[in-house]
Amino acid sequence: MAARRFGWLSWALLLAVVLICAWLWWNGRASHAFETEQVKRGDIEYNVTAIGTLQPRSYVDVGAQVSGQILALHAQPGDAVQKGQLLAEIDPRVPQATVDAGRGALAGLQAQLEEQEAQYELASQQQERQQQMQADGSTRTEEVQQAQAALKTALARIKNLKAQIEQTQSTLQGNEALLGFTKIYAPMAGTVISIEAKAGQTLNATYQTPTLLRIADLSTMTVWTDVSEADVRHVKPGMQVYFKTLGGDLRRWNSTVRQVLPAPPKPEGQTASATQATSGNKVVLYTVLFDVDNRDGELMPQMTAQASFIVAAAHQTITVPVAALTEVDAKTSQYKVQVLTDQGKTVWREVKVGVRNRLRAEVQSGLNEGEQLVTAIKASKPSPWRFQF
Repeated sequence: MAARRFGWLSWALLLAVVLICAWLWWNGRASHAFETEQVKRGDIEYNVTAIGTLQPRSYVDVGAQVSGQILALHAQPGDAVQKGQLLAEIDPRVPQATVDAGRGALAGLQAQLEEQEAQYELASQQQERQQQMQADGSTRTEEVQQAQAALKTALARIKNLKAQIEQTQSTLQGNEALLGFTKIYAPMAGTVISIEAKAGQTLNATYQTPTLLRIADLSTMTVWTDVSEADVRHVKPGMQVYFKTLGGDLRRWNSTVRQVLPAPPKPEGQTASATQATSGNKVVLYTVLFDVDNRDGELMPQMTAQASFIVAAAHQTITVPVAALTEVDAKTSQYKVQVLTDQGKTVWREVKVGVRNRLRAEVQSGLNEGEQLVTAIKASKPSPWRFQF
């Protein structure tokens, strides 16, 4: 009986040792841990990003066309003005004196013209009388010739006075226009966004037009964006674009590209040869323009816009991380991915990729929604109790 009990204990002890060794071997071997992601649908975009500045689509710099002292400014920054509204007044005394002198000169010439027309009528009558007397033989040929010369002289003086009157009238019209320019009116409806002059300031408009203020229509803004030469070939007129401002809100403005300027802007005060000489040390940027509605007044001039030009997009499609793709044939957009099956095994699956950006890619075929995509494989460290056989 004791021998039988000893035999059972021996077998039990041997079985325990075998189980412990198996457990140690299983837990001591190197295992693999999979990082997976469930295949889902979503939106994906390939964008060209750029930084831009907001400017009014339509604006005008209002200047002074006459010299003189500013008597009054009737607008301030931020004021809404209508077309034809009085904005500023310049001292009109000098232009008014010039107009008065021109009107006086014109009146004098018109009086001379009336006098000369009377002389012409008298000379015409004398010439007719001399012709009748010549027919009767009662006058001399010399007197007839004098009468004809007097008539021609009177006619020539009338023509000369009429020419002087036209010249004086033209000069007077110009001086009257300058007098009218002493009152400056708004050429368009909009908002005064800047004032460059002050009441009491003396303006000199002899060589250039001094700017008084700027009026802009803020209902439509234009975003001037700088796109690098590496990306500008992807941007085309009519392309969808959206942007956000640096205000920290989540609002997004949408628009379409209006124009891609054909040449990069030349730095102010720099010649073309100097620009070419320094272009090798700088990133070449091209200007892209697009407009945005601003009737709610949320956008202001000189704001910074973070723009994204949508080169390609796909909506509600299967997307995967770019890191999970292994290239098969890049020309045909063929790649392969690893999928984790229900049995815990991984299988390779060939897929076709569409829209792609830096982080994710669209899968057009080869994957189904809900599958487990292997995104990374990590080998765990061996157990310190690994048993060596």
